[in-house]
Amino acid sequence: MKNEFKSMMKAGKQGFGTWITVESPMCAEMMSSLGFDYFVLDNEHSPLDMLHIQTLMQAFRPDSKTSPIVRPWWNDMVAIKRALDIGAQGLLIPWVNTPEQAKAAVSYTRYAPKGLRGCGPRRAAMFDPDYYKTVNDEIFVAVQIETTEAVKNIDAICSVEGVDCAYIGPADLSASLGHIGNFTPKDEQDAIDKVFDACRAHGVAAGIHEGCGKPLKERIEKGYNMVTCGNDLVYMRLGVQNQFKELGIKKK
Repeated sequence: MKNEFKSMMKAGKQGFGTWITVESPMCAEMMSSLGFDYFVLDNEHSPLDMLHIQTLMQAFRPDSKTSPIVRPWWNDMVAIKRALDIGAQGLLIPWVNTPEQAKAAVSYTRYAPKGLRGCGPRRAAMFDPDYYKTVNDEIFVAVQIETTEAVKNIDAICSVEGVDCAYIGPADLSASLGHIGNFTPKDEQDAIDKVFDACRAHGVAAGIHEGCGKPLKERIEKGYNMVTCGNDLVYMRLGVQNQFKELGIKKK
């Protein structure tokens, strides 16, 4: 296994991706041809289950260089194992608040003796004779920073061996700070900056989700590495709205 997206992140480069939430292989196939560096296939807040996600990954264009990253429903050994066994090249693990939780997350992605992952990779190793030899070093692990507790512990979390990226979860972070759905208050922006600074200090990729209360272009210019630009539903809505605007069609 060779994970080009992880290599990009380790080199300090920028990668651009989107969320996949619609259970349509045709949609995934089309979007995989557009040049995204990664997709996050969402098993936490979307209706996608593991069979949906496997089918969507199988629909990627053969020439696509988009890395499939799964957000499992929780920081759970079985959920993570199943995502890896169907071919995920990385995980975006929600609700990681302490270094202990980060260590557990990493251990669930590694085969023994380095970790606790159960051995039965199925599709992931189907066409890769070197899978067992390489996978422990090639799986990309991003932990989602979503609470004030996580921000408080960010230096310790970023110090955990095997954590490749700390990724801001803006919605839950806003709720944790007491202003759910509002990403612009100073305390949230200060928290986001603290996470970025910790990533830089510890050599970990910094992840940002659709700007998190600031124009996404500003985040890109600041140097965030894992940059989520939108999601499939957002692009669908914007496409219709932009065409209606261009044609002068007024709809609610």
